[in-house]
Parts: sequence; C-alpha cells; structure tokens
Amino acid sequence: MSTTLNTLIELCARRFNRNPQDLDPTADVFESLGVDSMQVLSLLTELEQHFNVEIPDYELREVRTFEQLAACIDQRL
Repeated sequence: MSTTLNTLIELCARRFNRNPQDLDPTADVFESLGVDSMQVLSLLTELEQHFNVEIPDYELREVRTFEQLAACIDQRL
C-alpha cells in the first residue's frame, strides 16, 4: 500500500470512528464509511488541507474506492 493510501485510510478511520484494518482499499469509500454527501464534502476538504492539494469536482465523480482517491491525491503531490 502506498503512503498516501495508508494515510488516507487512517484519516478516514479516525474521522468516522472506524478500525483502519476494516477499511478495504478496493472498497467503496461511501459504503465503507457509511457517510452521506455532506460528510463526504467535509472529508474531502479535510483531505485537501492535509495533503495540501486541490482535487477538481469533475475528477471526484469517477472516484469510488480508497485506492482511486489516493491515486487522485498522488497525482497532485
């Protein structure tokens, strides 16, 4: 697993009170975390600040898994 993916999973687990080991990198982010769209927007803002990146909305429409989200972040680092 990449450093970005590990950090991403740790941040998501901490924010939504989940065990990081229970979050499968290939799983759907929304289903795994049990979050609604407002929570996702808040999470994305936190991730952008943490990684110091900006992810365009049009790219996020295609993102479903933790791996895909980590790849989007990695492209901007």
